[in-house]
Amino acid sequence: MIKITPLNDLATHLQRLIQGKLWLKVIVGILLGAGLGVLLNPSSGVVSSSFSTWIANWLDLPGQIFLKLVQMIMIPLIFTSIISGIVSNSSTNLKTMGLRLMLYFIFTTSIAIFIGVVVSYLFKPGLYVFNSGGFPNNGAEEIIAGEAITSFKNIPEAISNLIPDNPLEAMLTGEMLGIVIFTIIIGIAITQLKVDTARPLIRFTEAIQKICMIVVSWAMLLVPYAVFGLIAALLSRIGVEVLLGLTYYIGVVILGLFILLVIYLIILFLFARTNPFTFLSHVKEAQLLAFSTASSAAVMPLSMRVADEKLGVASKISDFVIPVGASINMDGTALFQCVTALFMAQAYGIELTLINLLLITVTIVAASIGTPAIPGGGVIILASVLQSAGIPTEGLIIIIGIDRVLGMFRTAINVTGDLIACVIFNKWFGQPNGKPILPTKR
Repeated sequence: MIKITPLNDLATHLQRLIQGKLWLKVIVGILLGAGLGVLLNPSSGVVSSSFSTWIANWLDLPGQIFLKLVQMIMIPLIFTSIISGIVSNSSTNLKTMGLRLMLYFIFTTSIAIFIGVVVSYLFKPGLYVFNSGGFPNNGAEEIIAGEAITSFKNIPEAISNLIPDNPLEAMLTGEMLGIVIFTIIIGIAITQLKVDTARPLIRFTEAIQKICMIVVSWAMLLVPYAVFGLIAALLSRIGVEVLLGLTYYIGVVILGLFILLVIYLIILFLFARTNPFTFLSHVKEAQLLAFSTASSAAVMPLSMRVADEKLGVASKISDFVIPVGASINMDGTALFQCVTALFMAQAYGIELTLINLLLITVTIVAASIGTPAIPGGGVIILASVLQSAGIPTEGLIIIIGIDRVLGMFRTAINVTGDLIACVIFNKWFGQPNGKPILPTKR
């Protein structure tokens, strides 16, 4: 006789398997949300368009609450984390590490852009759009030279504008790069104070940091439901047919991101002598959360915990590298912007010269540093990249429709890059928290 397991026992067993495994909950949420989203899409014929829009707004609610909670405490968390990281290092160590970190981020961003250029010219994703009629070209070629001159003239002004003249305004408007630079300046200034004077400030920042982490722990309870709702709402709005129509372009972007991930792991092995597969097994929770939320800022607290507890990175290293990386190190976004810019140029039938490619590269490096670590931040900055190269921005309407999908992949790469930077800089400047959790290759 076949033994039938009661449904209650199955539910209890499933709950026991999922308990404590955030990454598994996220996967379940993604799968269930994708199934519901396809079902709720008006093209499926199951529900009406008005009902689909109404239910999608409600499905978005848990995700929006999660993102609002995280964004609410993101500025004080970045402020206090960077200061804690700075004051935990000696002044000499800070100068050396800060300079190396900036050079490292520029180096990896340049690699990402190079990969984007190569895959774009090899596979030419915009050529298919152009052959089918392309986008209307309103004299875009004539704009390129003028825009290039204007952009190069504005570089000194853009550099001076990196330092905010009103830090409070930067905080209110969410200008993350200005906040990071202001915080670094304040953190360095604190290290110049006498110990007795600095101690109350340091304790205050530590208390604020812990309060922010408590709020984040509350928000993390919503993650599986947020993922379920965001995926379901996304697919109910854009539909599978839209994704299929741009599959080739999406595939080129994902291929470029995968190549970048492989380069990351090679860098990890060469510089930190660390087993890449062991590293990936330890960071999967942060990667899945990044994939589901498409916000590296939202994943920052979890990335810090993963770096400290699972990768054995010293807190003084992760407290500095993760917040700075979440605001500056946007390699996945830079690659996406490069591929998309060249895709748009190909779709408009615009021939880009070597000077145009150089201009796009410089603009993307600068723009990726200032890209907001929030969903859709890459597209917001992409408009300025297209304008700098004289490429019409009208086609961004199409990109916006699928940006959420691509944002998931590029954010996972961004977070992975930050965690790899943590391991490498811990190898150079830090001591592990006790016994190293991440084994090192000898």
